[in-house]
Amino acid sequence: MAAPIWPRLAYSTALYALSPLIMWRIWREQVPTYSRLQRLGMCLGTLPPAPRLWLHCASVGEVRAARPLIDGLLTRYPQHSLLLTTMTATGAQQAQALIHEQPESDQRRLAHRFLPLDYPGAAKRFVARVKPAMALLFETELWPNLLHACRRQAVPVAVVNGRLSPRAYQRYRRLRPLMTIALANVGWLAAKSSEDAERFNALGCPAEVTSVVGSLKFEMSLQDEARREGEYLHREWGERPVWVAGSTRDGEETLLLQAHSQLRRRHSNALLVLAPRHPQRFDEVAYLCRDERWLFSRRSEKQPVTEQTQVYLADTLGELAVLYAAGNVAYVGGSLVPLGGQNVLEPAALGRPVLSGPSIENFSDVAEPLLAAGALALVDSPDALAEALIDYFDHPGDAQQKGQAALAVIQAQQGALKRTLDGLGELVPPSLVVSSD
Repeated sequence: MAAPIWPRLAYSTALYALSPLIMWRIWREQVPTYSRLQRLGMCLGTLPPAPRLWLHCASVGEVRAARPLIDGLLTRYPQHSLLLTTMTATGAQQAQALIHEQPESDQRRLAHRFLPLDYPGAAKRFVARVKPAMALLFETELWPNLLHACRRQAVPVAVVNGRLSPRAYQRYRRLRPLMTIALANVGWLAAKSSEDAERFNALGCPAEVTSVVGSLKFEMSLQDEARREGEYLHREWGERPVWVAGSTRDGEETLLLQAHSQLRRRHSNALLVLAPRHPQRFDEVAYLCRDERWLFSRRSEKQPVTEQTQVYLADTLGELAVLYAAGNVAYVGGSLVPLGGQNVLEPAALGRPVLSGPSIENFSDVAEPLLAAGALALVDSPDALAEALIDYFDHPGDAQQKGQAALAVIQAQQGALKRTLDGLGELVPPSLVVSSD
């Protein structure tokens, strides 16, 4: 029995009605080197050579988490190129940084474009132009018209690192008829946990195309280069306590500076490396530091860190791993404010003890094993954060032990990458070659 088309038609009608608001958001999210027409599936420029795989990640965090998968796809599919798409400007910048880090031979096989908006015509144009041998959607990127266009053009679709939080599930459940139609176009869903798999199945994804493979977020390399660069930075800064607050969000920096003030009463030479998540807030955070009379340096302006520097504003992109490696302790932002937190695994993979605020619901799955191992500590206020930092810097041996426990958790949880690549091979075997453009 054919699926009803009315849910997708109603969804498309709503998209058209919201076009002014959507276009305003897209205008804000633009990168100067990209044509805005990419949002309509046009002006994609020269694409990497066919046969092509297409991987979509929403933003910065997903691009970072997908790095092992990207490397694995380039290795396992040597005859294919890979087109990476994102929704946000920061995701685009992170993708470009990732491409530039690749060997020159792989850079020719890897490109980035913006994902088109999910209008029916834009989706159809994009899929027809890209002609992917396989479409891979990271985590929860379920766009009904894009999925429909893939089915109409016989493109196999996989959802990788499938993740559906309880909050997201409640939102999607209100749209269950639409989600059932969208998920019917998925050839394989690689869920990161049995709970995620059950939620996808409850929305209409057939159980026979669902597998539990574990979280790709644990598939992190040892990042030896980042570690070396970070240790070099730390030596430049001198022997002093350094803590790194990464991916901080609006309203959070004030709280972190309060904690830093308390820390410096005990360790007067302590340095805070402050890395806001969004580049549009870099100047805002600089003004905050200036207004509060902190002695600070800006990384983007290559200002040196001297003995007098109290705060180092990391207002650059693509360097967070190096900065985490340069610190003794890591704090992961978006968590002292109620925004669900950010990925706590990046500093853990560098062997650093990790601190976070209580709002970690977006990453509770990866936080739990770190909490169980004592490698992650939650703090609920600037006072509690300062107390935890003081304890770590008073007892560096304990901090180092917790950092090693964090690294051990990462290593023990790995294996999802191989299971994911093996499952994708059922949709598109690595030896398959399709005709070029």
